[in-house]
Amino acid sequence: MNKQSIYIEKMKSQLDELNSNMNKLQAKAEEAKEDARDMYKAEMVKLQDQSKLAVAKLGEMKTASEETWETMVTEMEKVRDAFTHSFHYFKSQI
Repeated sequence: MNKQSIYIEKMKSQLDELNSNMNKLQAKAEEAKEDARDMYKAEMVKLQDQSKLAVAKLGEMKTASEETWETMVTEMEKVRDAFTHSFHYFKSQI
């Protein structure tokens, strides 16, 4: 495996884990009281949007050229970090 393939697999694994944990949180949010549930649903939509963005960025990385690879890594890490931060914030609110 080359450096790019290893990185892509690492990112995919991290995103898969975040998505799995997000699904567990969604189940918890569904159990919340009605007023809190509406807030949790709105936050969950934001998390799902960030997840889609991260998956799309990962897809772009699979076809990145050597010239754009480092830029793509930086962008991917920003997207992943934002998703991770939002996830942990949401988790702390439940």
